[in-house]
Amino acid sequence: MRIGISCYPTHGGSGVVATELGKMMAERGHQVHFITYSMPFRLGRFHHHIHYHEVEANRYAVFKYPPYDLALANRMAQVAKIHRLDILHVHYAVPHAICAYLAKQMTGGAFRVVTTLHGTDITVLGEDPSLRDIICFGIHESDAVTAVSDDLVKQTRESFCVDSSIQRIYNFVDPRVYYPRDVSHIRPQYARPDEKLLLHISNFRAVKRVDDVVRVFEKVQRQIPARLLLVGDGPEWPRVTELVHELNLDQKVVFLGKQDEVAQLISLADLLLLPSAKESFGLVALEAMACGVPAVTSNAGGLPEVVKHGETGYLADIGDVDRMAAYALEILTDPVKHRRFSENGLKRAREQFSAEKIADEYEALYRRVLNEPRK
Repeated sequence: MRIGISCYPTHGGSGVVATELGKMMAERGHQVHFITYSMPFRLGRFHHHIHYHEVEANRYAVFKYPPYDLALANRMAQVAKIHRLDILHVHYAVPHAICAYLAKQMTGGAFRVVTTLHGTDITVLGEDPSLRDIICFGIHESDAVTAVSDDLVKQTRESFCVDSSIQRIYNFVDPRVYYPRDVSHIRPQYARPDEKLLLHISNFRAVKRVDDVVRVFEKVQRQIPARLLLVGDGPEWPRVTELVHELNLDQKVVFLGKQDEVAQLISLADLLLLPSAKESFGLVALEAMACGVPAVTSNAGGLPEVVKHGETGYLADIGDVDRMAAYALEILTDPVKHRRFSENGLKRAREQFSAEKIADEYEALYRRVLNEPRK
């Protein structure tokens, strides 16, 4: 098959999943074409089945903003014509599904459109009245629609009254990248032998509730020797640094900023904290499980579909930092429980969320869509 992929290529779960899926399809012999405004940061090494097509939005004085959407649709149509795409798999309803619809019309319906919903396009943009109709249109006009969790399927139906089929296909991890690593030579840089190491990774948006991470850690470190690694950057970073200072945790909290390769960092940790207000899936929790690291998370969105309460970690109500701290201490002070959660997480990641399993589901979806009558 000849597969086009459009996604947000920068840091973020949707871009990671889209890029890794493209790499998996290329390994299976399919021709893959990434159509984005910059090289996906996870694309990595050269692969002769993978092609990259840059989208450039011209800056004309008559436009208040560069018309990126139109430039993307035009580039999609160009690539589809030249390389005779069978499938254009777009991640996010806006702008990608809308641009794919335009490109499909421009090419006379030469390819099929598969749209994957990752969450923000439904849970945040979907609340904007100025975007609701166009999001609904993009979903309806796609040849197939997937969502990354059952919770997101439910939210999409409730928010948009969608009557078309939405297939749940979970996000995934590549076990060749995410696995328990020997980091004994690195860990002393971040923690003493008697200290536990807690970890949080996000884009530091308010919805991630990074201040709750710090407050949970503050309670934990009162009871046991511990340090906290914060990976990522974003609008909440200044406020979080101020909170760390206010709580006198400057010597115990390390800000590592954005990191492209996080598998090794995850393996450093004893516990992941993810107290988000919204998570349509929670990819970082899955990545932690695949590295043998238990998690304490909120029960938001799709997180209960990833983290099994009392088996691979614990779930608590959003904002309940006392409960989260108690759960964290329970895991960190009980070596037997920690080992059991770690082993359960490894097994769950490999059996339920392996790259091969999810790639099989997408490949089957592509073939089904190609065999259906044109929409």
